[in-house]
Amino acid sequence: MKEIDLEKVKHVHFIGIGGIGISAVARMMLAQGKSISGSDISESRIIKELAELGAHIFVGHKAGNIPDGADLMIYTIAVSPNNLEYEEATRRNIPTVSYPEFLGLISENMFTIAISGTHGKTTTTAMVADVLWNEGINPTVIVGSLLKNGGSNFIAGETPAYILGEGYDKGVLVVEACEYRRSFVNLSPRIFIITNIDNDHLDYYKDMEDIISAFNEVALKVPENGFVVGNTKNSYIKRALRGVRAQIIDYSTHDVSRLNLKVPGAHNRENAKTVLALVSALRSDPAKAEEALENFSGTWRRFEYKGKTKNGAEVYDDYAHHPTEVKATLAGAREKFPDKKITVVFQPHLYSRTKLLLDDFAHSFGCADDVVLAPIYAAREAFDPGITSEMLAEKIRMLNDSVNSYTDFKHIIEHLKHSLKHRDILITMGAGDVYKVGEALVLRI
Repeated sequence: MKEIDLEKVKHVHFIGIGGIGISAVARMMLAQGKSISGSDISESRIIKELAELGAHIFVGHKAGNIPDGADLMIYTIAVSPNNLEYEEATRRNIPTVSYPEFLGLISENMFTIAISGTHGKTTTTAMVADVLWNEGINPTVIVGSLLKNGGSNFIAGETPAYILGEGYDKGVLVVEACEYRRSFVNLSPRIFIITNIDNDHLDYYKDMEDIISAFNEVALKVPENGFVVGNTKNSYIKRALRGVRAQIIDYSTHDVSRLNLKVPGAHNRENAKTVLALVSALRSDPAKAEEALENFSGTWRRFEYKGKTKNGAEVYDDYAHHPTEVKATLAGAREKFPDKKITVVFQPHLYSRTKLLLDDFAHSFGCADDVVLAPIYAAREAFDPGITSEMLAEKIRMLNDSVNSYTDFKHIIEHLKHSLKHRDILITMGAGDVYKVGEALVLRI
């Protein structure tokens, strides 16, 4: 781990400051009174909020964006080594760390609860935060979404903190631990939660064994007096627990059937089980935890209610972008709305993921009555003519005739204006900007 004295840092420059994770660190630095600047390829809600808080924001990357007084640069792992700002920071000998490396620096001196998993880690992280707050513990929270408690992806906690009979001068850190490119191996968790392990990020990982090995690498870092929470009956998680020194807590043994959760679906009941397992490790009050879980109403872009269209259809938005997540979210929606027509507008995320999991995606829309596909959101990838949303539509048509694929949001919105009826349910779904479709209908239809 790189040696950086954060107490001496005065000005931090960020590359990719609009990212949902790295922007949380920018908020943390602002809260600590440091000067902040940063760049991203486009404007966003998050960037506008950071600017309002005092950050100096640049749209686009160029060497001149880095101010003279910058003494630390934090960059998203999506940044290439030939990025103009990265090159300039190197030329000027400005210390540079990636976002995951910086999280590692933070976690070294805090009681860290790291929540990982292919699916559910954002919601579970938010649940953990709510449960700890209800218990009277005020952690620092870094999460890959916007919390309804505070409307931010960062919450500053109390320092020092006293937990499990020990004092921590820097407090407690609850952090969403992302497995992409092994980012989470930089963390030093006292408690490591694995919600699940699935076949994602295969543009980076070689195969499932490679993915499992990454989770195992983090689990092995947890000390003997720490805890690893997971479902030991799951074969992938069981393999990720090989050689672990810490105490293992099986979340599958916890019962949430009596809880009246506001967030629907079997996947959210599994998330709640995970949190109750954590509560047992912390020796916290289970009654207070259950109260917090029953009051938990979700986060930004996780089955988030957006409003109604002019003709009375209800609009929701969800970040699901993997077949398992799509299937689980739609199953939860069907559970909540058993007698209503459900239309899903899905925006595939990444050419590689869509191509590799094409058949799995095709079988994930069983609980939807009407499927509308937007073009693939490329994100960090170059255009691939070998995969399109229409190819996915053809696969889905073998199972469901009611599927349409459009080349842009404008045509999707026009389709929905005519197809949505009173009391229908519309769910926009994907990790890109598909939420704009729902917002346009709620505002203008």
